[in-house]
Amino acid sequence: MSTGPESSSLIVADEARADRLLELLRADLVAADFTVPALEALWGEDAAAALHRGERVPARRVLDARRREHGASASLATLAELFVLGVAVPRAELAAALAGLGVDGAIELGLVGDADDDGDADVTGPEASVRARLDLRPYAFTDAYGSEEWWILSDLGELALGHALGEHHVLGVGGASMTLSGLMLPTPARRVLDLGTGCGIQAMHASRFAEHIVATDISERALEIARLNLVLNGIDGVELRLGSLFEPVAGERFDRIVSNPPFVITPRVEGVPEYDYRDGGMVGDALVEAVIRKAHQHLEPGGVAQLLGNWEYRASGAVDDGAADGLERVGGWAAALEHWVIEREVQHVTEYAETWIRDGGTRPGTAEFDRLYDAWLDDFAARGVERVGFGYVLLRRADAAASAAHGGRLARLERLHGLLGANDAGLGTHLAECLAGHDRQAALDDSALAAARFTTAGDVTEERHYWPGDDDPTAMLLRQGGGFGRAISLDTGLAALVGASDGELSIGAIVAALAQLLEVDETALAAELLPAVRTLVDDGMLRFADRAD
Repeated sequence: MSTGPESSSLIVADEARADRLLELLRADLVAADFTVPALEALWGEDAAAALHRGERVPARRVLDARRREHGASASLATLAELFVLGVAVPRAELAAALAGLGVDGAIELGLVGDADDDGDADVTGPEASVRARLDLRPYAFTDAYGSEEWWILSDLGELALGHALGEHHVLGVGGASMTLSGLMLPTPARRVLDLGTGCGIQAMHASRFAEHIVATDISERALEIARLNLVLNGIDGVELRLGSLFEPVAGERFDRIVSNPPFVITPRVEGVPEYDYRDGGMVGDALVEAVIRKAHQHLEPGGVAQLLGNWEYRASGAVDDGAADGLERVGGWAAALEHWVIEREVQHVTEYAETWIRDGGTRPGTAEFDRLYDAWLDDFAARGVERVGFGYVLLRRADAAASAAHGGRLARLERLHGLLGANDAGLGTHLAECLAGHDRQAALDDSALAAARFTTAGDVTEERHYWPGDDDPTAMLLRQGGGFGRAISLDTGLAALVGASDGELSIGAIVAALAQLLEVDETALAAELLPAVRTLVDDGMLRFADRAD
């Protein structure tokens, strides 16, 4: 049974009326300068950092201390207290902050209600206070198309509720959603599917490059909140559909599929809460498997699907698919498509269970926490699961013409557990460049590759390490500043080839000169260096000199 305000119906039955109210709300938010920079300036860096950790006391203390100084920022402070900190504010102060919408309009939209939390909306008295019924906060980001800022509505979090989340909670912008939006290929697309849209954030990001988006969710409440966010931010071209997984788009294909699916591995037993935003209702990692296996049915030729996921590592002999290795299992699910799977983290089952039990609002040291912990570990033990991986999945349905042009089918399984490079606009642009580079180099045989000219990517540097007093380096590394922050070990030949790749000479000419300089066989050196060139192109560290930027 769901608890909290999200269990009630939402919001305004008359969509046209809701749209008019949202227009008034948007104007009020602009007037109050309800933005990320303004909020951070309002309570300062330390309080902002505490809020990111889920602690509101420092920000509240700053606002209390500066209440008399707010002046022009009084409306901003009121909205910050109400929607970000989750504390009650006087009706009169909210009326001033939402001068266009008004308190009655905010109540009608489902944004606020009685501060006494008695279920009614009787907030008309002169001394009455109101409390938020929905979370509303600014969200700022930068992508390949520049910087943008939106306002995002979602259900109240634990901070404002003062208790654990309800099972039908509609999540706002979290770490996983920001990760996926940053991974999105920014290349234009005609039709995009956002599978499991939640509050609508991925569909909103997709609107930056797509003509039309279909956003689906199993939660009717999530779709209602997504619609509010689309209207509030003036985003068109998104069609919302109710249903599970691919059911709402049966028989349809898309140029792009994006999904932050409910991938958390939760015991499917009575008494364990099942949260709409994270638990897919299937045993183990079966939901992620289902999305991956069915994606090819809904991709146009050349179409790409991108999703996040968890996958299980099981003890040898505990599985019937022949692979205990979690990453290899994902590769098997994706075998019908070209794929690039990047594992970013692996957790032992104990750590994984603790993470997600706490995520639901149950605190360690309680009897309920221990009961759920047992249920999680029993579930993992039943399938022989020892660890759980997390990562990024990119799938592509090969275009027939493209497949004929190049024989190098994309099939990458990688473990990249370290820090990423600096990617101010997200990883999407880097991924697109890597895919384009792979396709082009894979279409060339070794003779054609040798005739090509390359340049070193602008974020690539070379490191050399020496023992004190030695003239020759003991180790050489090629390091990527952006992208995945890769570090590639170099030998003398590859270091010299990369250093000479300034777009003037072909790879073949560079290899010939190096063979003469190093006094080695040119054919043997080419056989050693050309595969390394292909890898560096795939990783975005070498680029074709004549590419169109």
